[in-house]
Amino acid sequence: MEIVLDKRAVKQIRLSAQDAIEEGDTETLREDILEAFTEEQVEEIERRLDSGDFYEFLTEMLDEWSGDDVDELFELLDAQLGDIGVDIKFEKKGGADDDEDEDDEDLDDYDDDDEDLDDEDEDDEDDDD
Repeated sequence: MEIVLDKRAVKQIRLSAQDAIEEGDTETLREDILEAFTEEQVEEIERRLDSGDFYEFLTEMLDEWSGDDVDELFELLDAQLGDIGVDIKFEKKGGADDDEDEDDEDLDDYDDDDEDLDDEDEDDEDDDD
């Protein structure tokens, strides 16, 4: 089974992990990791777990985490899920989607210019009358 966590979920986990590092509390982090997965994904993971409890799985994983490196947390999550046959991928920050957002902004500017040209065309048509 393959699970891909989108950039939004990865960012939320990163922020939550950073908070856990600063405050020493992993409860919110555990909840945020759990929320990053869909209900169907959680059910499939639980079918593969001996305990059958994803929340318990996350608790044990966070107990193994040193609590001082966000990347280590992602590596641990990848390794622990890999052990039960779940291949997890994390969408990276940046990437093509961010470029598309910039392109959209450029297109918006271009569209505004087109509207100005349309107004000029209408003025030209009025002159012909």
